[in-house]
Amino acid sequence: MTIDSVSALVKAQTLAEAMPYIRRFQGKTIVVKYGGNAMTDDALKRSFAQDVVLLKLVGMNPVVVHGGGPQIETLLGRLGKKGAFVQGMRVTDDETMDVVEMVLGGQVNKEVVTLINQAGGRAVGLTGQDGAFIRARKMLVHSSERPNEMLDIGQVGEIEWIDPSVIAVLEAGGFIPVVAPIGVGADGESFNINADLVAGKLAEVLRAEKLVVLTNTAGVLDKAGTLLTGLTPTQVDELFADGTIHGGMLPKISAALDAAKSGVQSVHIIDGRVEHALLLEIMTDQGVGTLIRGH
Repeated sequence: MTIDSVSALVKAQTLAEAMPYIRRFQGKTIVVKYGGNAMTDDALKRSFAQDVVLLKLVGMNPVVVHGGGPQIETLLGRLGKKGAFVQGMRVTDDETMDVVEMVLGGQVNKEVVTLINQAGGRAVGLTGQDGAFIRARKMLVHSSERPNEMLDIGQVGEIEWIDPSVIAVLEAGGFIPVVAPIGVGADGESFNINADLVAGKLAEVLRAEKLVVLTNTAGVLDKAGTLLTGLTPTQVDELFADGTIHGGMLPKISAALDAAKSGVQSVHIIDGRVEHALLLEIMTDQGVGTLIRGH
């Protein structure tokens, strides 16, 4: 057997391996939180867009929710502002909110839409302000120094509700929705919402089969740095309690856990630094991260 035929055989085996997954998830909604290195490395950006288009082509319904922290930080730096965070949430004053809307709703959203369209898909970008489909209110966070005190961190929102009808119309038309995590308040004010929270809540509301969160780590790690590949919601609660999950991973895993407890069949925290991580996780036996099973 020649090298070429060995290579062809491996490709054929990979396609055959994907077949039961394609059959199982056909017609199902898969919410993907896109962030980290996968948003900044050119090869990873291309492979992500190809993965999303392929999922759509084989009959799944991918919905992309993106962040944009590094891009926001870059623009704030140019304006002479330094970003501040409280418990993983960006402190957002009026000027920072203007930057957030410009970067998330404009620059990043359009770039993701263009990447998917260049890969052969039909993506449509929107924020929670479009059709007022993400309704939000001001979020207050507990002070770590004074637990009874609540901190106002500006125009940071928590989700009141999400109207799934806009997404449903786009999916029915064969489009791939690309959502920027900006919500709208009762008085029309804009709120910066953590993208992980939007992805988790959207997965719940859409009754998604899967929520897949791309990160800059191999997945959920224990205190020794070993990858934990399969977890139950109860085990994740224990990792919160003993401090294994902390810092910037807190909102990410909290959103994933809420989704797993609220009807999403499975949540995947995967390594976005791996090319085609999305396809490897959804359509192969091996996977590339941590799976949290829903109840």
